Amino acid sequence: MRTNTAIARSVATKPRADQQVAALPFRVTEAGLEVMLITSRRTRRWIVPKGWPEPGSSPAADAAREALEEAGISGEIAPKPLGAFHYLKERKHSDGTNCRVNLYPLKVTRQRRTWPEKASRETKWLRYAEAAALVAEPELKRLILKFGAQHVPAAA
Repeated sequence: MRTNTAIARSVATKPRADQQVAALPFRVTEAGLEVMLITSRRTRRWIVPKGWPEPGSSPAADAAREALEEAGISGEIAPKPLGAFHYLKERKHSDGTNCRVNLYPLKVTRQRRTWPEKASRETKWLRYAEAAALVAEPELKRLILKFGAQHVPAAA
């Protein structure tokens, strides 16, 4: 017979159906902090790479995997999320699912020439404030602005 602790442990390791992970790809250039956005495949709106967590993998690793598959980028992923945002995941045959997405900063060190979803998505590097202005989700917009403000150099 399984104990309550064993049951709680098995439930905790299984990803929730409404929980996703995302990467916030960024780089620092002479122009300042830039964020990469990608287009969604169906609606073509500007988003960050995101997807469903995999059992047995860490959420940060899952966010990094999504960034590689959707944008062809890799680098140093933060072990803890910057925060979370919510959005309605549209489904073909239902009303959709309200998803909570944990957002992990990803310092991009490499962008590949080809990747699995290159033909179905557009990528764009933008100054962080411009990127925030393009995303539709208010909570994601706030997280991008918060992250950008943390990376503005202090006045000399």
